[in-house]
Amino acid sequence: MTNGDMFCTRRKLLKSAVGLASVAVAAPALIGRATAATQLTIADPGGPFGPAWRKAFYDPFEKATGNKVVNVAREAEPTAQFKAIVETKSYTWDVCTLTLSARDILTKENLLEPIGFTHADVPTLMPEAISQYWMGTDVYSTVLAYRTDRMKTAPGSWADYWDIKKFPGRRSLRKNPIDTLEQALLADGVPLDKLYPLDVDRAFKKLDQIKPHVNVWWTGGAQSTQLLQSGEVDMITGWNARFQAAIDGGTPAKIVWNQGLYSIEGWAIPKGNPRADAARDFIRFCSDPARQAVYTEVLAYGPTNLDAYKTIPAQRATALPTSPGNLKQMTVANEDWWSANRAAVTERFNSWLLS
Repeated sequence: MTNGDMFCTRRKLLKSAVGLASVAVAAPALIGRATAATQLTIADPGGPFGPAWRKAFYDPFEKATGNKVVNVAREAEPTAQFKAIVETKSYTWDVCTLTLSARDILTKENLLEPIGFTHADVPTLMPEAISQYWMGTDVYSTVLAYRTDRMKTAPGSWADYWDIKKFPGRRSLRKNPIDTLEQALLADGVPLDKLYPLDVDRAFKKLDQIKPHVNVWWTGGAQSTQLLQSGEVDMITGWNARFQAAIDGGTPAKIVWNQGLYSIEGWAIPKGNPRADAARDFIRFCSDPARQAVYTEVLAYGPTNLDAYKTIPAQRATALPTSPGNLKQMTVANEDWWSANRAAVTERFNSWLLS
């Protein structure tokens, strides 16, 4: 899944006093480092991310440093573009958002610049949200959602989703083995902390049980939102921000965080970038918890600096993956396992669907 596939509703942003305070906190280490203003081109997922991150990061960084930020929308999977930028030394991007899997691919190919700080410098960051070459800024989660007006008994786990007698209703699963195999194993009783390496044979055996009862196999985030909103299905798997968009729009539905799988997207710098110092300053600026809190009012993603919850309203926090109550019920998806097994498992999954 990519953030570019997601859609979230806009809400009122935090009061400007919070934003000004965070600039005051983050700015001293940055102001005065450059003798002349630098223009940074930052590739983000586009859509609602542009205005949300301009409010949270781009404009405050410009005010703090004098460096101008121009944002452009990247492709859903930017690794090929990223590689071309480095190899041709045509640095059309200075900073780009990457998923964990994209980060790992580009790190192995030695295509990333170090970001210049560590977890010790920002200890309130989630430990898995920072590496030598990347810093995570937002967390998204794959979860179960259900229509509260249709389900007489509320499901609370993947075992419940598989239980067609106790929890009757129309169902939808993602037409993709990623997350779907994990959900099958969790439904079969595998503990969250014992998921990986995935027992593929066991997962397909469990999927055999639910296959006749899947009414819709969805293929895109917009479709999953529409299925929940329209009431075409009563239970559905998918991405939390998509479902939150429907809920914010008035759909009588609820997200089940229990046994969710989360992942992280964040900033990286193309190797050899001549504006790498300014890019590093920008990434460090984005680690500020108050700055991250601002975007959560627009986007239903979890901040990676958990101190952000000190300024996020309690009601909004319940809709975000990294709020303490939600995060403790989930585990991070294992991108390394999928990188090694994705092709073979996808081929098997597609054949299984047709069988």
